[in-house]
Order: sequence, then C-alpha cells, then structure tokens
Amino acid sequence: MFVYAPPQEPWLDILFKDKDIMVVNKPTGLLSVPGRGPENEDSVLHRVKQQHPKAAAAHRLDMSTTGVIIIPLNPNAHRELSRQFRERETEKHYLAWVWGEPETDAGEVDLPLGLDWPNRPKQKVDFEEGRHALTLWEKLKVENGNSLIKLTPITGRSHQLRVHMLELGHPILGDNLYAHPDALAAAPHLYLHATSLTISHPRSGERMRFDAPPPFSC
Repeated sequence: MFVYAPPQEPWLDILFKDKDIMVVNKPTGLLSVPGRGPENEDSVLHRVKQQHPKAAAAHRLDMSTTGVIIIPLNPNAHRELSRQFRERETEKHYLAWVWGEPETDAGEVDLPLGLDWPNRPKQKVDFEEGRHALTLWEKLKVENGNSLIKLTPITGRSHQLRVHMLELGHPILGDNLYAHPDALAAAPHLYLHATSLTISHPRSGERMRFDAPPPFSC
C-alpha cells in the first residue's frame, strides 16, 4: 500500500517572493496541491497557505517531477496567472534523462492525450477523445547509453512529457508509471525537472524568468 511521505527539508525552497507571487523549487515526492483526504494534504500549496491564506494554484507539477512552480498569493494574481497558463503565454522548459538515444538531434511529438481509465492516473495516446498535445524536444548529450533531453511543452496536458517520450521509445529514467523495468531502475526517482518558467508579472506586466538547477547531473 502506498503511503504518502513527502520530504520535510527544506520545507519550501523559495526562489523568489513578493506580495503577489512565490516561486518554489519543488522536490520530488511532494504534491503541488493537496490530494484527497487529510493524509494527502501536505503539498506546495498547503505549505504556502500557512503563511499566505489567499494563495491558490495556477498550474501543477506531477508529484514525482522536480523544479520551478509558481504560486499566486492573492486572487488578482491567481486570475491573471491562470489566464497566462490557459492562453499559453508562459514559457516552460524541462530537462530529462531518457532511456537510450534518439536517432535525430531534435524533433516534436504531436499526439493527443487522454486518461487511461482502467489504469488511471496513467494517460495514453487517444486519437478519438484525446486533447491536442504538442512537445518540442532537443537532445543535449548522451552518456552511458542514455540521453539528456531538453523538453518544451507547447500544451500542458497531464503527464504529457512522460507519455510523449515513451511514445518516442525513450521513457524517462525512474518513471514509476511509464518506464520499463530497466529504465525505472536506472534512476532513484523520476529524472524530469522543470528547469525554467517565464511569466509576465501579474501586477507590473514585467516579463520574468525563474530558473532552478536539476537535482541530477547534467
């Protein structure tokens, strides 16, 4: 039986904070927002709300994914940032170590995604009912037969990067949902990191980029 035991140190790795937003470097194993039941309440949002009760979520990272997540601290900031994510005005870049080596140096994956109901929360390619999902990718280096990939999601579907890399034949190392046993065993946790996020500040409109180094070697 799975028992949720999120990391406690650091409580919040804060990259930036003002009166409108807090930007956090999320560790693996911590939910972005509370799950169902009090035993799954601990999350980035729950921790932020202890000091900023009006905080809300504008976007999420998978529990296993690390990296930059932004939390609006008031309703106006939440409304504006949610709009930016919805209308794809943000810029997001990820780094991932994947199994094997893609034959080309860069490309895109344009495959619609939907919930795999019998195996939820897993997602799957679904050409009938799936939602449009587009990922750009670039191979940065190859080491020990595996590849470091820069990923740029144009859309923001659940598990998009994980499923798209799987469909390329190169699952992300340490992925407990999609990787085959060898790729799962090749890393201690999911090697997917939200390395940068660019937004327009919800109050000033200033374009701002936030970066966090990955917890794995590059």
